[in-house]
Amino acid sequence: MLFWLTEKTEKIPGQKIKNIDYEGELNPAQLEAVRSIDGPHLVIAGAGSGKTRILVYRVAYLVEQGIKPDKILLLTFTRKAAGEMLSRSSLILDDRCQNVSGGTFHSFANMILRRYGRHINLPANFTILDASDAQNAVNLVRADLGFGKIDRRFPKKKALLNIISKSVNKAEDITQVTDAEYPHFLEYSAEINKIKDNYIKYKQKNALLDYDDLLVYLKNLLSENNGMRKKLSARFRYIMVDEYQDTNKLQAEIIYLLLCEHDNIMVVGDDSQSIYSFRGANFRNIIDFPKVFKNTRIITLEENYRSVQPILDLTNKVIAHSSEKFEKNLFTKKKRGSLPVYIDAEDENSQSGYIVQKLLELTAKGVSLSEIAVLFRAGWHSNDLEIELTRQNIPFLKYGGQRFVEAAHVKDLISHMRIAQNRFDEISWRRALLLIRGVGQKTAERIVQGVISGKGDIPLADNILKKAPEINRLNNLLKSIDKRLHSPAQIVQTVSKYYEPLLKENYDDFHKRAIDLDSLARIAARYTSLEEFLVDMALEPPEKSIIDASRRQSRKDSLVLSTVHSAKGLEWHSVFVIYVADGHIPAYQAFGNDDSMEEERRLFYVAMTRAKENLYLLRPVMDRSARSYAIGSGSVFTRVSRFLEEGNILEDYIDPDSSRFIEDFAH
Repeated sequence: MLFWLTEKTEKIPGQKIKNIDYEGELNPAQLEAVRSIDGPHLVIAGAGSGKTRILVYRVAYLVEQGIKPDKILLLTFTRKAAGEMLSRSSLILDDRCQNVSGGTFHSFANMILRRYGRHINLPANFTILDASDAQNAVNLVRADLGFGKIDRRFPKKKALLNIISKSVNKAEDITQVTDAEYPHFLEYSAEINKIKDNYIKYKQKNALLDYDDLLVYLKNLLSENNGMRKKLSARFRYIMVDEYQDTNKLQAEIIYLLLCEHDNIMVVGDDSQSIYSFRGANFRNIIDFPKVFKNTRIITLEENYRSVQPILDLTNKVIAHSSEKFEKNLFTKKKRGSLPVYIDAEDENSQSGYIVQKLLELTAKGVSLSEIAVLFRAGWHSNDLEIELTRQNIPFLKYGGQRFVEAAHVKDLISHMRIAQNRFDEISWRRALLLIRGVGQKTAERIVQGVISGKGDIPLADNILKKAPEINRLNNLLKSIDKRLHSPAQIVQTVSKYYEPLLKENYDDFHKRAIDLDSLARIAARYTSLEEFLVDMALEPPEKSIIDASRRQSRKDSLVLSTVHSAKGLEWHSVFVIYVADGHIPAYQAFGNDDSMEEERRLFYVAMTRAKENLYLLRPVMDRSARSYAIGSGSVFTRVSRFLEEGNILEDYIDPDSSRFIEDFAH
């Protein structure tokens, strides 16, 4: 914890006050923000503009001006960020900065509730449930209510907790959340709402709080107890909030309540980087801040210390078309630099081939692989690239989801193909059998032993078939593969047809996972031998996790693959953004929803502003993942992202010498 609740700050004996050269260390806009003390302030910090720097220096400046450190509250999104900021403030001033109260909204709530929770009948010794414990508690309530015993489509504990959590953080009812994000569970809204109500009662009875409850109870304490609200408002006279564009409705309401005795608030963020609505973040918090606080002073940080000007020119143009924003125009002293490159690739494999070729060129020029990133809207976008990088022995790390071949549903599918290749593959048999309703560990083990001791066929005993009749479908699947020679692509399609009902039964987010089945079929189409295909798919042993893989590769010079959401706050020398096509960027789910489409624009902006020197935008002209457009299987021609079609962006801001169309690469 980084919080202190002492009522006064003791002066440190023999402390030497440093003379900080604010004018020399900060640009004019940063200096204005740092020296702003009283009243509400909104700092719009453009990408790469030194946001953290102003928070560090402002803490030092407030303390230097005689404001007691324990009167200052710094709220960030990680405790590590708060700790690093306060440590840096101490280095430029002195150790008094370590007495500033800093941390996350949740750690702040925990501190306050431990001390003052009794005012809302919350015992000080309450227990905080971690994510796993919370899921188990929800599952206990679900079981007690008898939901899901018969209907296997009923959401499981993880999905239930996610729905309940979003309902709390967005201040929306269960039906709104399921309709918007889990439409396949909409029919269960009434049951989920009942689970939510009983989950709340269960926690209250047992003095349990989950992650969301910390904010809920803090808000209740502040709103229901006038004396406590005034006391805490007077206690924290100067409040700073980092990444304000990522706050949710609850967090904003807590801030408003803490300001009942004063309006000394500085929020720092970038409306153009508000991309986490799926986590409950509310874009309106930062947009409406000047409306909530009428005398808000807005300070805009526009000098960028990351990218060359040609990249900033493109990003400025793209974000300028936002329907609602704070005006800013990023600039840099690095005026010279390469224009962004736009590439039309024949298909996703050509896209992968182009990236591999450019990687070789960049590394030959001395750019480290770890200084290069490939960014994408959805985790599955990198499926083909991951296979190609592996074939070329190019090391990579993936963030924002599992590597393609490590995903559970991909392993499920491949296990059936391994059985077709080798009937005595015990591990694959167990995985395939445990997917079937009515088959538990004991039944699976008995069947496996029967297969191994026999001729590789399933022992179809009457008692087993009565308990799990779906085993017959698996048996028929394997026979159909045996009857005729199949190409790897045909086998994937055949197994996928068998597997799709099991996918729906075993995974609450099956609609998101289904696209990977198409990816696997497209990859398999490049092989003529099932054995060769399975060898190439065996990139890591089944028991190894993505975390293990990351640890093994962390010491190597590895290319970074990342979703845009996971890349926010990071930067690289060269950045490739793939699938820059309508339906991908922006995602087809955003079509018809203005707010979602605007967030997609901001997501694209975040992706492009990660690049320092080189930016490559790629679009596969032929999209063989037509399932992603919710129009069934097949192939379609793509349209370049609408964000690049506005104005004359492709003509005016993209390298005119780019090779606009890349045909299939021969491997």
